[in-house]
Amino acid sequence: MDGETLKAKWLKAPVWVRRLLRVSCISLAFWLLLNILFPLKVITSYSPLLYDRHGALLYTRLTPDEKWRLPLQPDEITPLMEKTILAKEDRWFYYHPGVNPLSVVRALVRNTATGRRTSGASTITMQVARMLNRRPRTWGSKLIEMFRALQLEMRYSKKEILRLYLNLAPYGGNMEGIASASYFYLDKAPDHLSLAEITALSIIPNRPNSLTPGKHNDAIIKERNRWLQWMATRDFFSQKEIEDALKEPFDAYRHPAPRLAPHLTQRLHVGDSESVTTTLSLNTQLQAEKIVGDYVRSLQDLNIRNACVIVMKNATGKVLAYVGSANFFDTTDGGQVNGAAAIRQPGSTLKPLVYGLGVDAGLVTPKRMIADVPVNYSGYVPENYDLRFNGLVSMEYALMHSLNIPAVNMLQAVGKDKMIQALTLSQCKQIIKDRDKLGLSLILGGCGTSLEDLTGLYGMIANNGFYKPLRFTDADSLQPGARILSKEASFILHETLSKIDRPDLPLNWTATESLPRIAWKTGTSYGRRDAWSIGYNKTYTIGVWVGNFSGKGSSDLSGATIATPLLFRLFNAIDKESHTDWFTPPIGMEQRKVCAETGLVPNDYCDQIVMDYFIPLTSSTLVCNNRQEIMVSPDEKTSFCNDCAPDGGYKKKWFTVLPPEVQAFHIQAGPAIAPVPPHNPACTKVWPDKGPIIKSPQHRAEYLISKQHPEPLLLECQPANDVAMVHWYINNKHYKTAPARDRVFFMPNEGQVKISCTDDKGRNRDVMIDVRLVDL
Repeated sequence: MDGETLKAKWLKAPVWVRRLLRVSCISLAFWLLLNILFPLKVITSYSPLLYDRHGALLYTRLTPDEKWRLPLQPDEITPLMEKTILAKEDRWFYYHPGVNPLSVVRALVRNTATGRRTSGASTITMQVARMLNRRPRTWGSKLIEMFRALQLEMRYSKKEILRLYLNLAPYGGNMEGIASASYFYLDKAPDHLSLAEITALSIIPNRPNSLTPGKHNDAIIKERNRWLQWMATRDFFSQKEIEDALKEPFDAYRHPAPRLAPHLTQRLHVGDSESVTTTLSLNTQLQAEKIVGDYVRSLQDLNIRNACVIVMKNATGKVLAYVGSANFFDTTDGGQVNGAAAIRQPGSTLKPLVYGLGVDAGLVTPKRMIADVPVNYSGYVPENYDLRFNGLVSMEYALMHSLNIPAVNMLQAVGKDKMIQALTLSQCKQIIKDRDKLGLSLILGGCGTSLEDLTGLYGMIANNGFYKPLRFTDADSLQPGARILSKEASFILHETLSKIDRPDLPLNWTATESLPRIAWKTGTSYGRRDAWSIGYNKTYTIGVWVGNFSGKGSSDLSGATIATPLLFRLFNAIDKESHTDWFTPPIGMEQRKVCAETGLVPNDYCDQIVMDYFIPLTSSTLVCNNRQEIMVSPDEKTSFCNDCAPDGGYKKKWFTVLPPEVQAFHIQAGPAIAPVPPHNPACTKVWPDKGPIIKSPQHRAEYLISKQHPEPLLLECQPANDVAMVHWYINNKHYKTAPARDRVFFMPNEGQVKISCTDDKGRNRDVMIDVRLVDL
């Protein structure tokens, strides 16, 4: 169709049609121009909200513009709330485009007739426009509100506009929104409001200064009842509903802003206008906070002033309680410090992991004997807490008594790198950061961890070896996990750590009936600065730290006597019936008879047999070999092998054969165990075993010797049981032949020195040292 044709049709159209189209086009153009010149800006900030897992409000704060403006969530606008608000404010809300022409006409007629303002024409949308940009109540302002209302209707849905109204309604002072009024005046969530409460809160925005909850409750009740009766006359609600609402009291007063779980709030960095649902359980959180607060108050006389607790649900990794200090509002003892995330020395709390790795590597089983004797790893000389040694002990005894040397030996056998890899998979942040600096001392607390790290680590054991990261919000659910221990190794740890015949059981709990059925491990850091107790059952893992945020130690501070009683109290409060359900052996776990003296498969001569858990195809199948029948001379001063045994003149005798380091310990500390006599010196058999262990000096060590007052260095070795004499060499030159266990001294020259020790079987060991002469 060409232009001439269109023009002809236009001229033939009725005049009123042409005028209507012209007005419409001009109006549309004018509307678009106004929108360009005066765009709608809806910039509203809300108070951040932190909820527990069940929707209870834990924390909120002022908006950047110093308002209490708590956002109403869409699912909190109940049908009752919507029906009540619309009945009072805007019955035709869903039918008008933001401005109700009928209401405007009615208001004009009434106000003109009376000469004063007796009727308003504001819709909910127009009220939102006024709240977004407050201005004097004039006819010009009313026109602007109408314009903004139309803009709002074009941009937002009716549900969104209603929510904006409920969020912005004024409630006096710096409080806005029905959610704010619900929490601060009625101490309840907005979706729990009754008809009477909604009606009361709906009238306050009309007179926020003269109808203040807590100050004008009687006036609010009177006005509320007037509106309830008005709604009854128009059948908005049944007569029964109105009667019940009229009888309901209105006991409102200003409640303080919720400040629950403040440490977790700080940790999550909840931003402005952000709503976060945490995994916390408010009841569990409040229980934990009270127990921790009461317990720490009882420790004040011991100069112990703080404690931290984390409660985790094993199945999900969700944190149910997070207590970062004994009292967040105690500024004298650093209450606002989050001790649960602070890096501390873990003491002995990492030992279960290294034994679990040892079980999976086939190195140990619960009854397997391991050495608890003095050791020296390139200058690192660990000691037990009581400075004593026990010779041979079982793995479960070493773990139950938290012996240091067996743990270090196990770490050496497992491999430091494997241990660090397991801790890395467990997301121990400081371990990951310091992994290249760590040595064998890490198993005794020579590293940094946090209560969060340790709680997650023990939660891994409780989850049968599968690590699940701690979850603080539902958004954390996508974090991957990792298998760190087998189910079988984890079960062995369950059984060992749940035994109560151990020294770290608090004395005041030994005869109590309320001792919870849990597996737990304690730890005390160097200088008694940190006391730990981490425990778990099938349902929960609870981590406890007790100490001072200042790092000041206390002579009374220990994991067993101070942290564990708090752990037991928490379990009895949170899961008292834990003893009714316990871990069961996994399918791959079996039991076997072992020799009680070694923990190995028994030999014919083993007369003390015990049952032991083991993992088929993984655990060692070595047969017990701690007793050997040896050919000795009639005076029992010489032993013979098959190659050098005489045709006659010897006898056979049974000897207990111990590892050289254990035998040396018993010779020095007792009780002495008769060693195998020195081997026949005339024997020409080649012995392929390694030579004697050189205990002093240390391999690759640097020694500083005073030029003015030089002192000799000690030569000391640890030979095998059958060695009588050893030969010392300095830089490949013979220095001295001496009895195997004698201490020999020598004066070295400056520079690099090679020291060799050869036993009477020809087995040799070398070490290299650096010697420097200095002015001292």
